[in-house]
Amino acid sequence: MKRLLYFGIILLAAFEFLKVYFIMPFPGSQQAETLDLAYFLHSNRWYLRVLFGLMILGGAVSAFSGRRKWIPAVLVVFAGWVVYNFNMKMMADRIFLEPEALIFEGRSTNVLGDSTVVLAVEHEGEAKAYPLRYIVYHHQVRDTVGGKPVMVTYCSVCRTGRVFEPVVEGKPERFRLVGMDHFNAMFEDESTKSWWRQVNGEAATGPLLGQRLPEMPSTQLTLGMFFNTYPFGKVMQADAASADSYDSLGRFERGKSKGKLTRSDSLSWGDKSWVVGVEIGTNARAYDWNQLKEERVIHDNIAGVPLVLALAEDNQSFSILRRNASDERFMIRNNSLIGPTGTYDFSGRSANGRLQRIQGYQEFWHSWRTFRPHTDRYGIQP
Repeated sequence: MKRLLYFGIILLAAFEFLKVYFIMPFPGSQQAETLDLAYFLHSNRWYLRVLFGLMILGGAVSAFSGRRKWIPAVLVVFAGWVVYNFNMKMMADRIFLEPEALIFEGRSTNVLGDSTVVLAVEHEGEAKAYPLRYIVYHHQVRDTVGGKPVMVTYCSVCRTGRVFEPVVEGKPERFRLVGMDHFNAMFEDESTKSWWRQVNGEAATGPLLGQRLPEMPSTQLTLGMFFNTYPFGKVMQADAASADSYDSLGRFERGKSKGKLTRSDSLSWGDKSWVVGVEIGTNARAYDWNQLKEERVIHDNIAGVPLVLALAEDNQSFSILRRNASDERFMIRNNSLIGPTGTYDFSGRSANGRLQRIQGYQEFWHSWRTFRPHTDRYGIQP
């Protein structure tokens, strides 16, 4: 009977480890198609814990009746250590905390430099900026912009910034960071316990499989460009409770991170190389960041939509605008796009009208090609 205790402890420890292993960046865990297995283990965790617990109890009397009582005692302590650490210390939402307080400041009172890279959202005349150096730690920031609730998200392993409306089936929803799949962060909704991908807001598994969160338009630019575009905008300040966890020097946003998962490749089309990704309808295209830095302005057509992709002098702020015609050409000067019909700022505004913004994302090439497998590469034949 005492074997029940030993088997129960082994199975419990293996279960607690695998439950975390499949959804955290351990060696080999993110390449395999194990999401459904991970979700099964998570969803049935209490049934499995009770089963293994009963096995341990069933063998405890026999095991502790022997002469070497210290052996089962040590194993029970080990099992407790495994359960505690893999549930209290190694869960994603316990490692990366949401901010306790949201504080925003305008240009005159903000303490961040103009070179700080931010993810910006504008709605109904209100503009807010969320510094990458803060949101790469938090992974999600819940806020309201122009009266609309927003969920500002970032995954540093994919270099993906996305903003969603936290609404599921027409109702406001709460989310927690649950882990990652194929190196992209996942969130679990409070109501149905479905798991949602950060990169596209799609429910990857669970009762709401295949549904998507409504996405809010966002743009990545430096704080200086943000305030030039939105003089009355406000920027998120550091949360005092998380100050020690921030990338206070902004290494990640400048591509200087040394971490294996968050480093950047300086050459083109490596796994960690930067690209700008654009998706129009069922068509997706990636633009090499190095090529963009060299050319500054790229004219292209995707699915019949003429667009212009431009990079500002700070080498961080970029904009994608819809051109009025395929033969319309722009040049960039003083961070403005100059075309045949007028001069436009990076948001597409001009005294003569406005160009439509097209959503685009800066991210690692491995991420874009994984979640947009149908993508092509600008200037490269398939």
